[in-house]
Amino acid sequence: MYWDVVEVVPEPDRCLFVRFKDGLSGRVRFRPEELTGVLAPLREASFFNRVFIDQGAAAWPGGIDLAPDAMYRQVASDRDRQRQAS
Repeated sequence: MYWDVVEVVPEPDRCLFVRFKDGLSGRVRFRPEELTGVLAPLREASFFNRVFIDQGAAAWPGGIDLAPDAMYRQVASDRDRQRQAS
């Protein structure tokens, strides 16, 4: 799908730089309070930095992954807000 992740780079403060199959790229930021339940291990920077791509999704060991379509919508929405502010 066009929202498949083709590049993911961990950045400080629970942020991911992502690039999607269609070329859209941007950052996805996580607040600590969002990282609960199965996402709780992502609070640890050393674990968060172990991100990799699994079948088009940002993933971590132990079967943790993020929905690429939701990440795509967030990045696209952020880009649209930045354009409107310019």
